[in-house]
Amino acid sequence: MPEHQPFIPVPPVGATLPRRLGLGTATSVVVANMIGAGIFTTTGLMLARAESGWLVLLAWLLGGMVAVCGALSYAELATMMPHAGGEYVYLREIYGPLPAFLTGWTSFFVGFSAPVAASAVGCAKYLTAAGVLPDTWLAEKSTAACIVLALTAVHYCGLRLGAQVQNLLTGLKLLLLFGLIAVGFAIGRGSWDFLSAGSSFWDAGRPSQLGVTLLFAMFAYSGWNAAGYIAEEIEDPARNLPRSLLLGTLIVTLTYLLINLLLFFAALPSQLRGIEAVCEVAAVQLFGPDAAARISLLISLALLSSLSAYVLIGPRVYYAMAKDRLFFRFAARVHSRFQTPGLSILAQCACSLVMILSGTFEQLLIYIGFALGIFPLMAVAGLLVLRHREPQRERPYRVWGYPLVPLFFLVVMIAVLAVGFVNRPKPSLIALATVAAGMPAYWLMKWMAARRESRPRG
Repeated sequence: MPEHQPFIPVPPVGATLPRRLGLGTATSVVVANMIGAGIFTTTGLMLARAESGWLVLLAWLLGGMVAVCGALSYAELATMMPHAGGEYVYLREIYGPLPAFLTGWTSFFVGFSAPVAASAVGCAKYLTAAGVLPDTWLAEKSTAACIVLALTAVHYCGLRLGAQVQNLLTGLKLLLLFGLIAVGFAIGRGSWDFLSAGSSFWDAGRPSQLGVTLLFAMFAYSGWNAAGYIAEEIEDPARNLPRSLLLGTLIVTLTYLLINLLLFFAALPSQLRGIEAVCEVAAVQLFGPDAAARISLLISLALLSSLSAYVLIGPRVYYAMAKDRLFFRFAARVHSRFQTPGLSILAQCACSLVMILSGTFEQLLIYIGFALGIFPLMAVAGLLVLRHREPQRERPYRVWGYPLVPLFFLVVMIAVLAVGFVNRPKPSLIALATVAAGMPAYWLMKWMAARRESRPRG
């Protein structure tokens, strides 16, 4: 290959990415992918709808149970098919190329590009709360864009560098979060009175809004399947994939419940209702305004690890699709020096930058939460299909509690999507339109691939 040519041509279907990621990094990716803008920004939005602290806490608990059941189900699928791409690989084998293409198409816009945008905007909002940025549209949007560009450059320049940065950011995030929780409960000016029978925490609220509230929670829990997307690069996948999925999801569920308890320990539900930067409000109550500014700065730094995980994972889906000739061919090109799907990484970056400049934060959350529920639902249902269709197939890992665990996931997610659609039809319809737009794109990709194949060689 000439030295000036930066990319290896589109690899054959059998080509693979090198296995260099251990259990620690795989778990780190799951944790980082889950703990992001959702936990730091959605409790206030959930309170605005549920109008009751106990309903919000119930939504977080149910969301954790659903995520654990999903992770256990995905562990079986991921160890059967330990390749890059996650749901795209599973749906391709279970249902065929069209559903697989649609999940990859949706991942490009909703699964990764939109969460990258949401996390970057969330990071900028906490920088504003810390007093680092002026409270202007231009300052927040430009800062969010610069953050995305910086992390894109890191992951473009090699898996080893990206893994090191990812592990560092995730470790810093967990240290900050558990430090904040411990210090907040130990010396913060909060009160456990919210648990007493007469407190506003136990107000009846609006149970009819539990479905929409759970939709917000599921956005925060999205990422429990993250290790499946990088399965092709994980060492000893039969052992490390299930452990990373389950361990990462349990760590995050515990963290989310503790953070929400700290929020209600610090402030009344009425003080948090409708607020995006809820941790900043809680910090003011616990430690005073000076400490709150510093904590908001630390939270903005903590958001970087989830953003980094999205930038790492998403391009592996487009890479897998392009290898099957179901995405733009450039997405399968591997950088000759860095050994990363570099052009896929850049394409995702461009899409995220567009989303940063358009739409409100709340619209992004509902749009993401609804769309991200569709294909994991199909994948877990596919687990039941494969058990019936191929009972003798080798399964390095079998889901605990089958079939109750996958059935619980399916029932709750179907209910959440139905309630979310009824209560917030506009962003839900936009999410469905995004998926539907993939159908003509699929046939276009097939047509383009057929034309390339039919051209005379020589």
